[in-house]
Amino acid sequence: MDKFEARDGSLPSSSRTDISTLWYTRCPVPTASSVAVHLGLLTREFEADGIAVRSLRASAERGVRESHFDHSQANSFREGGNTPPLWNCAKRADIVIIGLTWVDEYQAILALPESGIRTVEDLRGRRVGVPVRTSDQIDFFRGMAVRGYLSAMRTVGLGRDEVEFVEIPVTESYLGDATVSNDGQLWSGGNRARRQQADAFALIRGQVDAIYTSGAAGLQLGAFLGAHEVMEFGFHPDPEVRGGNEQPVVLSASAALVRERPDLAARYLRQVLNAAEWAESHREETIQLFANEIGTSFEWADAAYGPDVHRKLRPSLDEELVSALDVQKAFLLEHGFLPADFPLDSVIERTPLELALARAFTA
Repeated sequence: MDKFEARDGSLPSSSRTDISTLWYTRCPVPTASSVAVHLGLLTREFEADGIAVRSLRASAERGVRESHFDHSQANSFREGGNTPPLWNCAKRADIVIIGLTWVDEYQAILALPESGIRTVEDLRGRRVGVPVRTSDQIDFFRGMAVRGYLSAMRTVGLGRDEVEFVEIPVTESYLGDATVSNDGQLWSGGNRARRQQADAFALIRGQVDAIYTSGAAGLQLGAFLGAHEVMEFGFHPDPEVRGGNEQPVVLSASAALVRERPDLAARYLRQVLNAAEWAESHREETIQLFANEIGTSFEWADAAYGPDVHRKLRPSLDEELVSALDVQKAFLLEHGFLPADFPLDSVIERTPLELALARAFTA
Protein backbone atom coordinates (compact mmCIF):
# COMPACT_ATOMS: atom_id res chain seq x y z
CA MET A 1 0.00 0.00 0.00
CA ASP A 2 1.30 3.45 -0.91
CA LYS A 3 2.25 5.67 2.02
CA PHE A 4 -0.49 8.13 0.99
CA GLU A 5 -3.24 5.63 0.16
CA ALA A 6 -6.14 4.89 2.49
CA ARG A 7 -6.78 1.25 3.35
CA ASP A 8 -10.03 1.19 1.38
CA GLY A 9 -8.30 2.60 -1.69
CA SER A 10 -10.07 5.94 -1.44
CA LEU A 11 -8.41 9.32 -1.52
CA PRO A 12 -6.89 9.95 1.90
CA SER A 13 -7.55 13.05 3.94
CA SER A 14 -5.79 14.61 6.88
CA SER A 15 -6.83 16.75 9.82
CA ARG A 16 -3.25 17.84 10.34
CA THR A 17 -3.43 20.75 7.92
CA ASP A 18 -6.49 22.88 7.28
CA ILE A 19 -6.19 24.71 3.97
CA SER A 20 -8.41 27.59 2.91
CA THR A 21 -6.77 28.50 -0.41
CA LEU A 22 -5.09 26.63 -3.24
CA TRP A 23 -3.03 28.73 -5.64
CA TYR A 24 -2.28 28.02 -9.27
CA THR A 25 -0.35 29.49 -12.16
CA ARG A 26 0.23 28.45 -15.74
CA CYS A 27 2.40 29.62 -18.61
CA PRO A 28 0.86 30.98 -21.84
CA VAL A 29 1.41 27.65 -23.58
CA PRO A 30 -1.00 24.77 -24.26
CA THR A 31 -1.83 23.11 -20.91
CA ALA A 32 -4.73 21.18 -19.45
CA SER A 33 -4.50 23.51 -16.45
CA SER A 34 -5.63 26.41 -18.65
CA VAL A 35 -8.57 24.34 -19.86
CA ALA A 36 -9.49 23.39 -16.28
CA VAL A 37 -9.40 27.04 -15.21
CA HIS A 38 -11.61 28.21 -18.06
CA LEU A 39 -14.11 25.38 -17.56
CA GLY A 40 -14.35 26.20 -13.87
CA LEU A 41 -13.46 22.63 -12.90
CA LEU A 42 -11.03 23.57 -10.14
CA THR A 43 -13.38 26.04 -8.48
CA ARG A 44 -16.27 23.57 -8.49
CA GLU A 45 -14.12 20.72 -7.18
CA PHE A 46 -13.22 22.54 -3.97
CA GLU A 47 -16.04 25.01 -3.31
CA ALA A 48 -18.03 22.55 -1.14
CA ASP A 49 -14.96 22.28 1.11
CA GLY A 50 -14.77 26.03 1.52
CA ILE A 51 -11.42 26.05 -0.27
CA ALA A 52 -10.81 28.95 -2.65
CA VAL A 53 -8.81 28.27 -5.82
CA ARG A 54 -6.98 31.40 -6.92
CA SER A 55 -4.57 32.46 -9.61
CA LEU A 56 -1.31 34.03 -8.45
CA ARG A 57 -2.52 37.05 -10.42
CA ALA A 58 -5.32 37.46 -7.86
CA SER A 59 -2.66 38.94 -5.60
CA ALA A 60 -1.18 42.36 -6.32
CA GLU A 61 1.92 41.47 -4.29
CA ARG A 62 5.02 41.02 -6.39
CA GLY A 63 6.34 38.32 -4.06
CA VAL A 64 3.24 36.19 -4.56
CA ARG A 65 3.39 36.59 -8.33
CA GLU A 66 7.08 35.70 -8.37
CA SER A 67 6.03 32.26 -7.17
CA HIS A 68 5.41 31.51 -10.84
CA PHE A 69 9.19 31.31 -11.03
CA ASP A 70 10.43 30.48 -7.52
CA HIS A 71 7.44 28.41 -6.35
CA SER A 72 7.56 30.13 -2.97
CA GLN A 73 3.79 30.42 -2.46
CA ALA A 74 2.48 27.69 -0.14
CA ASN A 75 -0.20 25.29 -1.36
CA SER A 76 0.38 26.09 -5.00
CA PHE A 77 0.43 24.33 -8.36
CA ARG A 78 2.23 25.38 -11.53
CA GLU A 79 2.03 24.04 -15.08
CA GLY A 80 4.38 25.43 -17.65
CA GLY A 81 7.95 25.54 -18.89
CA ASN A 82 10.41 23.22 -17.19
CA THR A 83 13.30 25.61 -16.54
CA PRO A 84 11.85 27.30 -13.41
CA PRO A 85 10.87 24.03 -11.64
CA LEU A 86 14.24 22.46 -12.47
CA TRP A 87 16.00 25.59 -11.17
CA ASN A 88 13.98 25.40 -7.96
CA CYS A 89 14.75 21.72 -7.54
CA ALA A 90 18.43 22.52 -7.97
CA LYS A 91 18.04 25.16 -5.23
CA ARG A 92 16.44 22.49 -2.99
CA ALA A 93 13.11 24.30 -2.90
CA ASP A 94 10.26 22.32 -1.37
CA ILE A 95 8.49 21.37 -4.60
CA VAL A 96 7.72 18.12 -6.42
CA ILE A 97 6.93 17.24 -10.01
CA ILE A 98 3.56 15.48 -10.31
CA GLY A 99 3.00 15.39 -14.08
CA LEU A 100 4.54 15.96 -17.51
CA THR A 101 3.15 16.62 -20.98
CA TRP A 102 4.70 17.06 -24.40
CA VAL A 103 3.12 19.36 -26.99
CA ASP A 104 5.27 19.96 -30.06
CA GLU A 105 5.41 23.61 -31.07
CA TYR A 106 6.82 25.67 -33.86
CA GLN A 107 10.50 26.49 -33.23
CA ALA A 108 12.65 28.21 -35.80
CA ILE A 109 15.69 30.28 -36.60
CA LEU A 110 14.80 33.37 -38.60
CA ALA A 111 16.93 35.68 -40.76
CA LEU A 112 16.07 38.62 -42.98
CA PRO A 113 16.06 37.80 -46.71
CA GLU A 114 18.89 40.24 -47.45
CA SER A 115 21.21 38.47 -44.98
CA GLY A 116 22.01 35.74 -47.48
CA ILE A 117 21.40 33.12 -44.80
CA ARG A 118 19.37 30.32 -46.32
CA THR A 119 20.39 27.22 -44.37
CA VAL A 120 21.82 26.41 -40.96
CA GLU A 121 25.21 25.88 -42.59
CA ASP A 122 25.11 29.56 -43.58
CA LEU A 123 25.24 30.51 -39.89
CA ARG A 124 28.95 29.67 -39.81
CA GLY A 125 30.79 32.84 -38.84
CA ARG A 126 27.55 34.79 -38.39
CA ARG A 127 25.91 36.35 -35.31
CA VAL A 128 22.86 34.89 -33.59
CA GLY A 129 20.90 36.83 -30.99
CA VAL A 130 20.49 35.62 -27.42
CA PRO A 131 18.12 37.78 -25.34
CA VAL A 132 19.28 38.22 -21.74
CA ARG A 133 16.71 39.34 -19.15
CA THR A 134 18.44 41.59 -16.65
CA SER A 135 15.48 41.93 -14.25
CA ASP A 136 14.52 38.29 -13.67
CA GLN A 137 16.00 35.59 -11.46
CA ILE A 138 15.31 32.81 -13.98
CA ASP A 139 15.93 33.55 -17.66
CA PHE A 140 14.05 30.70 -19.30
CA PHE A 141 13.86 32.21 -22.78
CA ARG A 142 17.61 32.65 -22.95
CA GLY A 143 17.91 28.93 -22.30
CA MET A 144 15.33 28.22 -25.00
CA ALA A 145 17.28 30.25 -27.53
CA VAL A 146 20.64 28.69 -26.72
CA ARG A 147 19.30 25.14 -26.86
CA GLY A 148 17.40 25.96 -30.04
CA TYR A 149 20.51 27.22 -31.82
CA LEU A 150 22.67 24.33 -30.64
CA SER A 151 20.04 21.75 -31.58
CA ALA A 152 19.70 23.15 -35.09
CA MET A 153 23.46 23.48 -35.50
CA ARG A 154 24.02 19.92 -34.34
CA THR A 155 21.90 18.60 -37.22
CA VAL A 156 24.51 19.88 -39.68
CA GLY A 157 27.62 19.38 -37.58
CA LEU A 158 28.21 23.03 -36.66
CA GLY A 159 30.05 23.58 -33.37
CA ARG A 160 29.21 26.35 -30.92
CA ASP A 161 32.51 28.13 -31.55
CA GLU A 162 31.68 28.39 -35.26
CA VAL A 163 28.82 30.80 -34.61
CA GLU A 164 28.95 34.06 -32.63
CA PHE A 165 26.37 34.26 -29.84
CA VAL A 166 25.47 37.93 -29.26
CA GLU A 167 23.71 38.83 -26.02
CA ILE A 168 20.77 41.25 -26.32
CA PRO A 169 19.93 42.94 -22.98
CA VAL A 170 16.22 43.07 -22.08
CA THR A 171 15.31 45.20 -19.06
CA GLU A 172 11.56 44.50 -18.93
CA SER A 173 10.61 41.77 -16.47
CA TYR A 174 8.75 38.71 -17.70
CA LEU A 175 5.87 39.36 -15.29
CA GLY A 176 5.15 42.99 -16.09
CA ASP A 177 2.33 44.81 -14.26
CA ALA A 178 -0.83 42.90 -15.14
CA THR A 179 -3.97 43.95 -13.28
CA VAL A 180 -5.45 41.77 -10.54
CA SER A 181 -7.58 38.85 -11.78
CA ASN A 182 -8.85 35.82 -9.91
CA ASP A 183 -8.39 33.47 -12.87
CA GLY A 184 -6.08 35.38 -15.19
CA GLN A 185 -2.54 34.49 -16.13
CA LEU A 186 0.37 36.69 -15.16
CA TRP A 187 1.14 38.18 -18.57
CA SER A 188 -0.65 41.23 -19.93
CA GLY A 189 -1.25 41.59 -23.66
CA GLY A 190 1.49 44.19 -24.02
CA ASN A 191 3.96 42.12 -22.04
CA ARG A 192 3.32 39.09 -24.25
CA ALA A 193 3.55 41.17 -27.42
CA ARG A 194 6.97 42.49 -26.39
CA ARG A 195 8.48 39.10 -25.57
CA GLN A 196 10.84 39.33 -28.55
CA GLN A 197 10.82 43.04 -29.19
CA ALA A 198 14.54 43.42 -28.44
CA ASP A 199 15.42 40.41 -30.63
CA ALA A 200 13.42 41.76 -33.56
CA PHE A 201 14.95 45.25 -33.28
CA ALA A 202 18.45 43.77 -33.12
CA LEU A 203 17.74 41.80 -36.28
CA ILE A 204 16.29 44.79 -38.12
CA ARG A 205 19.18 47.04 -37.06
CA GLY A 206 21.75 44.52 -38.25
CA GLN A 207 23.18 43.89 -34.78
CA VAL A 208 22.58 40.17 -35.27
CA ASP A 209 22.09 38.03 -38.36
CA ALA A 210 19.52 35.56 -37.02
CA ILE A 211 17.19 35.03 -34.08
CA TYR A 212 15.43 32.09 -32.45
CA THR A 213 11.68 32.09 -32.03
CA SER A 214 8.92 29.71 -30.99
CA GLY A 215 5.21 29.10 -30.67
CA ALA A 216 2.30 30.98 -32.19
CA ALA A 217 3.93 34.31 -31.36
CA GLY A 218 7.03 33.15 -33.25
CA LEU A 219 5.04 32.33 -36.36
CA GLN A 220 3.40 35.72 -36.20
CA LEU A 221 6.73 37.46 -35.67
CA GLY A 222 8.26 35.76 -38.70
CA ALA A 223 5.33 36.84 -40.86
CA PHE A 224 5.52 40.40 -39.55
CA LEU A 225 9.25 40.63 -40.33
CA GLY A 226 8.93 38.94 -43.72
CA ALA A 227 11.76 36.78 -42.42
CA HIS A 228 13.33 33.76 -44.05
CA GLU A 229 12.92 30.55 -42.05
CA VAL A 230 16.47 29.22 -41.83
CA MET A 231 15.24 26.05 -40.12
CA GLU A 232 12.04 24.93 -38.42
CA PHE A 233 12.76 22.15 -35.92
CA GLY A 234 9.83 22.12 -33.53
CA PHE A 235 8.44 19.09 -35.36
CA HIS A 236 11.79 17.43 -36.07
CA PRO A 237 11.67 13.61 -35.83
CA ASP A 238 14.38 13.56 -33.15
CA PRO A 239 12.87 14.54 -29.77
CA GLU A 240 16.26 15.77 -28.55
CA VAL A 241 16.30 18.32 -31.38
CA ARG A 242 12.81 19.61 -30.66
CA GLY A 243 13.08 19.35 -26.86
CA GLY A 244 13.48 22.44 -24.71
CA ASN A 245 11.88 24.54 -22.02
CA GLU A 246 8.37 23.56 -23.08
CA GLN A 247 9.06 20.00 -24.20
CA PRO A 248 8.17 18.58 -21.78
CA VAL A 249 5.92 20.92 -19.80
CA VAL A 250 6.04 20.33 -16.04
CA LEU A 251 3.14 20.24 -13.59
CA SER A 252 4.65 20.90 -10.15
CA ALA A 253 3.22 21.38 -6.67
CA SER A 254 4.24 22.51 -3.22
CA ALA A 255 5.87 19.47 -1.65
CA ALA A 256 4.43 20.23 1.79
CA LEU A 257 0.92 20.18 0.34
CA VAL A 258 1.52 16.81 -1.31
CA ARG A 259 2.99 15.39 1.89
CA GLU A 260 0.33 16.70 4.23
CA ARG A 261 -2.78 16.76 2.01
CA PRO A 262 -2.24 14.28 -0.81
CA ASP A 263 -6.02 14.10 -1.14
CA LEU A 264 -6.16 17.73 -2.27
CA ALA A 265 -3.26 17.29 -4.68
CA ALA A 266 -4.93 14.23 -6.21
CA ARG A 267 -8.29 15.97 -6.54
CA TYR A 268 -6.64 18.96 -8.21
CA LEU A 269 -4.80 16.69 -10.62
CA ARG A 270 -7.96 14.70 -11.31
CA GLN A 271 -9.65 17.87 -12.57
CA VAL A 272 -6.66 18.63 -14.78
CA LEU A 273 -7.09 15.14 -16.25
CA ASN A 274 -10.81 15.82 -16.71
CA ALA A 275 -9.93 19.00 -18.59
CA ALA A 276 -7.55 17.07 -20.85
CA GLU A 277 -10.32 14.58 -21.61
CA TRP A 278 -12.74 17.40 -22.44
CA ALA A 279 -10.18 18.94 -24.81
CA GLU A 280 -9.89 15.69 -26.77
CA SER A 281 -13.44 16.11 -28.05
CA HIS A 282 -13.42 19.92 -28.32
CA ARG A 283 -10.56 20.74 -30.66
CA GLU A 284 -11.64 24.15 -31.95
CA GLU A 285 -12.70 25.44 -28.54
CA THR A 286 -9.41 24.27 -27.06
CA ILE A 287 -7.26 25.92 -29.72
CA GLN A 288 -9.22 29.17 -29.41
CA LEU A 289 -8.71 29.05 -25.65
CA PHE A 290 -4.95 28.67 -26.17
CA ALA A 291 -4.94 31.50 -28.71
CA ASN A 292 -6.56 33.73 -26.11
CA GLU A 293 -4.02 32.66 -23.47
CA ILE A 294 -1.10 33.33 -25.78
CA GLY A 295 -2.50 36.59 -27.15
CA THR A 296 -2.77 35.57 -30.78
CA SER A 297 -5.34 34.35 -33.30
CA PHE A 298 -6.80 30.90 -33.89
CA GLU A 299 -4.88 30.79 -37.18
CA TRP A 300 -1.47 31.13 -35.57
CA ALA A 301 -2.23 28.84 -32.62
CA ASP A 302 -3.61 26.17 -34.93
CA ALA A 303 -0.49 26.29 -37.09
CA ALA A 304 2.02 26.49 -34.24
CA TYR A 305 1.01 23.47 -32.14
CA GLY A 306 0.02 20.87 -34.69
CA PRO A 307 -3.27 19.13 -35.55
CA ASP A 308 -3.33 16.94 -32.42
CA VAL A 309 -2.54 19.48 -29.70
CA HIS A 310 -5.95 18.86 -28.08
CA ARG A 311 -5.04 15.19 -27.64
CA LYS A 312 -1.67 15.78 -25.96
CA LEU A 313 -2.63 17.57 -22.76
CA ARG A 314 -3.04 14.65 -20.36
CA PRO A 315 -0.34 14.73 -17.64
CA SER A 316 1.61 11.53 -17.08
CA LEU A 317 4.92 10.41 -15.68
CA ASP A 318 5.76 8.05 -18.52
CA GLU A 319 9.39 7.07 -18.70
CA GLU A 320 10.02 8.74 -22.07
CA LEU A 321 8.84 12.07 -20.67
CA VAL A 322 10.95 11.70 -17.53
CA SER A 323 13.96 10.85 -19.72
CA ALA A 324 13.33 13.92 -21.89
CA LEU A 325 13.20 16.10 -18.79
CA ASP A 326 16.50 14.59 -17.65
CA VAL A 327 18.03 15.58 -21.01
CA GLN A 328 16.81 19.14 -20.49
CA LYS A 329 18.21 19.16 -16.95
CA ALA A 330 21.61 18.05 -18.28
CA PHE A 331 21.57 20.82 -20.89
CA LEU A 332 20.66 23.50 -18.36
CA LEU A 333 23.37 22.31 -15.99
CA GLU A 334 26.05 22.12 -18.69
CA HIS A 335 25.35 25.66 -19.89
CA GLY A 336 25.11 27.32 -16.49
CA PHE A 337 21.35 27.71 -16.16
CA LEU A 338 21.16 25.57 -12.99
CA PRO A 339 23.07 26.27 -9.78
CA ALA A 340 23.64 22.59 -8.96
CA ASP A 341 22.83 19.06 -10.05
CA PHE A 342 20.30 16.77 -8.38
CA PRO A 343 18.79 13.33 -9.07
CA LEU A 344 15.57 13.85 -11.02
CA ASP A 345 13.87 10.86 -9.37
CA SER A 346 14.21 12.58 -6.00
CA VAL A 347 11.76 15.33 -7.01
CA ILE A 348 9.18 13.24 -8.87
CA GLU A 349 6.18 12.30 -6.74
CA ARG A 350 3.90 9.75 -8.38
CA THR A 351 1.26 9.43 -5.65
CA PRO A 352 -1.09 12.27 -6.71
CA LEU A 353 -1.26 10.98 -10.28
CA GLU A 354 -1.80 7.39 -9.16
CA LEU A 355 -4.62 8.44 -6.86
CA ALA A 356 -6.13 10.77 -9.46
CA LEU A 357 -6.13 8.03 -12.10
CA ALA A 358 -7.72 5.60 -9.68
CA ARG A 359 -10.70 7.94 -9.36
CA ALA A 360 -10.42 9.86 -12.63
CA PHE A 361 -13.57 11.22 -14.25
CA THR A 362 -15.88 10.20 -11.41
CA ALA A 363 -18.47 12.47 -9.95
